Amino acid sequence: MIALLIYKGIMCVAVFGISLGVAAYSTLWERKFAAFLQDRKGPNRAGWGGILQPLADGGKMFFKEEIIPNVSNRALFILGPSMFMVTALMTGAVIPWGKPLMINGVTYDLQITDINIGAIYILGVASVGVYGIMIGGWASNNKYSLLGAVRASSQMISYEIAMGISLIALIISAGGSLSVKDILESQDQGVANIVWQPLGFIIFFVCALAETNRAPFDMAECETELVGGFHTEYSAMKLGLFLFAEYINMFISSAIMAGFYFGGYNFPFANELYSALGLEQGSWLISLIGFGAYFTKIVLFICLFMWVRWTLPRFRYDQLMNLGWKGLLPLSLLNLAITIVIEYFRGNIQF
Repeated sequence: MIALLIYKGIMCVAVFGISLGVAAYSTLWERKFAAFLQDRKGPNRAGWGGILQPLADGGKMFFKEEIIPNVSNRALFILGPSMFMVTALMTGAVIPWGKPLMINGVTYDLQITDINIGAIYILGVASVGVYGIMIGGWASNNKYSLLGAVRASSQMISYEIAMGISLIALIISAGGSLSVKDILESQDQGVANIVWQPLGFIIFFVCALAETNRAPFDMAECETELVGGFHTEYSAMKLGLFLFAEYINMFISSAIMAGFYFGGYNFPFANELYSALGLEQGSWLISLIGFGAYFTKIVLFICLFMWVRWTLPRFRYDQLMNLGWKGLLPLSLLNLAITIVIEYFRGNIQF
């Protein structure tokens, strides 16, 4: 029991550490990626090839002068970015990062916890993040901040509906379990869920862009209209928490899409490879290979997020809401209806 508790503590530190590390160096990679698309070099002064740039940016945020407006609600002003950051980190608690590992006859999951409603937990925790934005914008007592917070909350609520419906269709195709681990394991022997849910994946991806406030869905903070949106009055590390949480959300969203639709730590001919290498289930090498495959998929999705940001122009707000309510919502309902019909004829659903 004590060994299990120690292992869970190690997993918590590892998952949170990986999330923070990936988010930190995603900021560097995005600037490098944007520079590549724009035919320039990007950050290259701090460390070899700019490798220390995230540390320099973090140090700058910590040591900058912090300003809290006199007319703001001080307690809520501090709570806003804290809540946004915590909810971003909490989402990764139910994601399995690799095959179970066996040590001295005891099986350890590469997962903080496996709850039977993991998919609902992810949607629930992600939806709580909007409160951090709303509280921060309202507590600033600034009209531009409040307008950005209202934009963000309406945007996230609108796109959560289509995302939830597309996830329901995925769960039906994956066997009906709400456990994240079960959804990934359902793709072990068969094909990835993207084969059965191509439309659902497209809907989920577009909604993920909107949920993370990434361009072209960054209407909550567009500088040309709102000066900075919901975080206009924030400075120093409180502003850094808002910006940093965006990259953590991008990392977790990539992990969810790579796991739900592309098999996560599963990949084609994995079992044949393990057999050829003479590996048994529970081997640390199987866990390591699976984690490497999963992480590679996550990195590719992060690059896709960045590619979209530096390619597509920002929507107008009416276009953004029309896409959510008149485009993605009907498509998600159509996808759900098609999924039910297909699964009925496959014998997986009975009425």
